[in-house]
Amino acid sequence: MHNFNHIDLLTVTQDEKNFFIGVGSRIAACRQAMNWSQQHLGELIGVPQQTVANYETARLRVPASLLPKLAHTFGVSVDDLLGVPKPASKRGPAPKLAQHMERISQLSKPKQRFVIQVLESVLAQQA
Repeated sequence: MHNFNHIDLLTVTQDEKNFFIGVGSRIAACRQAMNWSQQHLGELIGVPQQTVANYETARLRVPASLLPKLAHTFGVSVDDLLGVPKPASKRGPAPKLAQHMERISQLSKPKQRFVIQVLESVLAQQA
């Protein structure tokens, strides 16, 4: 007898894997942009640090019920966390900025930290 509630991990498609890798990368990028440790984020959302690490590396799937809490914690939309493209805007560079953010989220963690440091330095000069 087959248990239909059991998800066979061998049947996960590459698209699904890529989706959760993207979600994890965006969570990591948001966390790093806030200068928070995995431990601190875990405390804010009520999960252990190792669970945060597993979400960020897609070893664990982020539960859908946790997405609104994560989005609120970061001050972004659930669509932003999921990587849902925004409709084309006729107002300036927002789509270009979103493209850059997506590209940054795909970089290695050290390169992401470098980009964030450069941005923070430039923004501090403007303040």
